[in-house]
Amino acid sequence: ALKIARAIGDRRGEGNHLGNLGLAYSALGQLIKAIDYYEQALKIFRAIGDRWGEGADLGNLGCAYGNLGDSNKAIEYHDQALKIAREIGDRRREGIWLFNMSLSLNKLDQRAKAIELAKSALEIFKQIESPTAEIVQKQLDEWQE
Repeated sequence: ALKIARAIGDRRGEGNHLGNLGLAYSALGQLIKAIDYYEQALKIFRAIGDRWGEGADLGNLGCAYGNLGDSNKAIEYHDQALKIAREIGDRRREGIWLFNMSLSLNKLDQRAKAIELAKSALEIFKQIESPTAEIVQKQLDEWQE
């Protein structure tokens, strides 16, 4: 699919396929390869002005760096993705990036800030009636014990 998108000049499709390859490599635990694909996709989405795609790949980069144990870099990427989610009105991703940032902050022993962001994420998930609210609530309960 990536080869076809490139052959026909479908830049958005190319970015989507690169991002999906990043997700696949991430699922396989090959995070360095995943990061490479996310970065390629990010360049395309920025070049074509696709804010939704840009935000998605910034968030995916944050997840990859978080899984590599680089919480500071994860927070940087999630913060960029959060700003885009807010800009375009994507409440679901706003909640996701807030919660992911809270997890990284907790790893940096910043529990109070982590709880604050997780509470914000929980509120969003409740408002949009997302089942992710249960996951966030469980994490908050654990942190607040």
